[in-house]
Amino acid sequence: MVKLSVIVPFYNVRAYAPDTLRSLRANARDDFEFLLVDDCSSDGTADLLDRARRELPGAVVLRHARNGGLATARNTGLDAARGTYLTFLDGDDWTAPGHFAQLLASMEELGCDFIRTDHVQVTGQERTVHRVPHGRRGEVMSPRDAILPATRSTSVDYAYAWAGMYHRRLADRGLLHFTDGLRTAEDRPWIWRLHREAESFAVTGQLGVFYRRGVASSLTQIGDVRQLDFLRAFDQVIEETARDRDAAALLPKAVRTYCAIISHHLSSIERFEPAVARKLRTLSASALRRLPQDHLRDALDSMDARRASRLRRLYRRPARSSAGAVA
Repeated sequence: MVKLSVIVPFYNVRAYAPDTLRSLRANARDDFEFLLVDDCSSDGTADLLDRARRELPGAVVLRHARNGGLATARNTGLDAARGTYLTFLDGDDWTAPGHFAQLLASMEELGCDFIRTDHVQVTGQERTVHRVPHGRRGEVMSPRDAILPATRSTSVDYAYAWAGMYHRRLADRGLLHFTDGLRTAEDRPWIWRLHREAESFAVTGQLGVFYRRGVASSLTQIGDVRQLDFLRAFDQVIEETARDRDAAALLPKAVRTYCAIISHHLSSIERFEPAVARKLRTLSASALRRLPQDHLRDALDSMDARRASRLRRLYRRPARSSAGAVA
């Protein structure tokens, strides 16, 4: 019987995958499986996974014939997973020895649908602790109650899928799969859906995941059109939240977060290719106009002057019908 399935997508991370695989070996147990999803790598990552199939207890290698992105790769792992509990890791990150066993013990003790945990961000030689923005630790709560307030960072803003563990009953209810084909911000609709529809969750302070930032091949470092998938991701958040029974209470949070993310991308627009930067402005302006206008006004009024001014200028841009859909 498989107690835990760990889903790990890999795409062209040959320089970092050995650290990831070593950390998995330091977490191996007879009742754990490691679903290693090769998302059509072309840099030798596939050879490392072939070796891991032989050397890592519980390793299962799954291959994509074409690159589908992180969301699709995670879904491939979810479809093959046999564990009672599930968790994720990215192919360029790593975990402390025994991390998964400790998380599993917390899950079994608390008996909730999912748990969230802190992590360590690694940028070069610098390490920074990042905490779940939720003050109550080790206490089972309703995930819905942790979405608000709108003007403060909450658990839905801490969207890392690998910073937690999830009971299979969530997968059986269709709550763990990601929006297929999303290239970035894939965690955002996912975490919102979990908090709206799961019944129970808890937060632990365990520091066992090491999240590597500044990786050259990461989409967060590449200013191409795939970055614009954040618009599709947040459109989905708005659409699904608008259908929720508590839409009137929850939409202000969703709208304000969408605005904050648009402002963030505009503030670093120089990293985008020129054509992508133009498309970012045009599509973001259209997104602002699609939002519920009363919530948009409230969101802009609640933001600092610099961000609010940036978004108001964008909102006033002439609409362009030829912008097309987000690629």
